[in-house]
Amino acid sequence: MRVLLLHSHPVESSFGRALHDLTLESLRKAGHEVDDCNLYEEGFDPVMSRHDRMVYHDYPENTKRVGTYVERLQKAEAIVIVTPVWNFGFPAILKGYFDRVWVKGVTFDLENGKLSSKMTHIKKFGVVFTYGATRWNAFLAGNPPKKIVTRWLRAHFGLTTPALFLAHYDMNNCTPETRQRFMDKVQAKMEAF
Repeated sequence: MRVLLLHSHPVESSFGRALHDLTLESLRKAGHEVDDCNLYEEGFDPVMSRHDRMVYHDYPENTKRVGTYVERLQKAEAIVIVTPVWNFGFPAILKGYFDRVWVKGVTFDLENGKLSSKMTHIKKFGVVFTYGATRWNAFLAGNPPKKIVTRWLRAHFGLTTPALFLAHYDMNNCTPETRQRFMDKVQAKMEAF
């Protein structure tokens, strides 16, 4: 299966990067063809310019500045996102990726005010998140990143599309043991993905 692996952590020595590397290795071990899209290393520009917004609904004009990212997304059969959660949201670079690449004509159509998905080629998806907050604090805040995955992404791919949600909460108080347990879980889940 062709898997688009999206990663968005700016520090190559971070636990987030270690999770990315482990996910990449585990998916390949499972026999998947992985397109490794490390947004920071690739220098992805997350800023939606005035021009980008003006042509947002004008396909294919809206893809000209992000064409290679659109092609990679359209070739994927599965998506895995490995990212930290900061302030109960995605890093700006990942949010910008969604804003600039997931546009009309690519991920959805809009006809007579009705949305329809163009992402039915995605057969499964997963996320590997790290939170500074505890699970309880994330729950109290409504856990927006989890809702984006379980609602918004699932709506794009289809309500029956298999989803994998893995999260290490309370990174502010983690230990080598909690990190290792989480890495073991990620490895097992990705090798079975």
